[in-house]
Amino acid sequence: MRPVRSFLKELTVSLILVACTANVCRSPMAAGLLRRQLAAKGFDARHRVVSAGVWATEDAPASENAVATMAERGIDISDHRSRSLNSEEVAGADLILVMTREHARLIRHTWPQYAWKVHLLSEMIGKRRDVEDPYRGPIEEYRACADTMSRYIHDGLERILELAG
Repeated sequence: MRPVRSFLKELTVSLILVACTANVCRSPMAAGLLRRQLAAKGFDARHRVVSAGVWATEDAPASENAVATMAERGIDISDHRSRSLNSEEVAGADLILVMTREHARLIRHTWPQYAWKVHLLSEMIGKRRDVEDPYRGPIEEYRACADTMSRYIHDGLERILELAG
């Protein structure tokens, strides 16, 4: 018979929070990419992925090019609505993945008690690079951004799972 503690750990669902600036381009795309990668590896039942923005306007749709770029990859983010990062979610997150060093600095400054949860997405593959914002750019910039984030998520999935618990 399995110990109760081991059984409960298996039932625990971790929360992975993906953050960018306005929560209309990078973070909804990254969240969609991460959800798909988790599902492909059979980890989707153990990890919940949400996104938010550090300076988001509430309830804005994902940008048209973000929706189109994800649709090209078979991921539907058309129902996404932007949200601002909040204290409750930061406290409840097991891992916070951000797009830029500025996002990391801002979150760590606002919630210093949770600084240990905050990581650049690129750090999942041992880099310290910002993921540039394609907002208002041509669709090619969105595609390049999605390609970069997809590579970080695919190659860094083991690290993401380790940090998410």
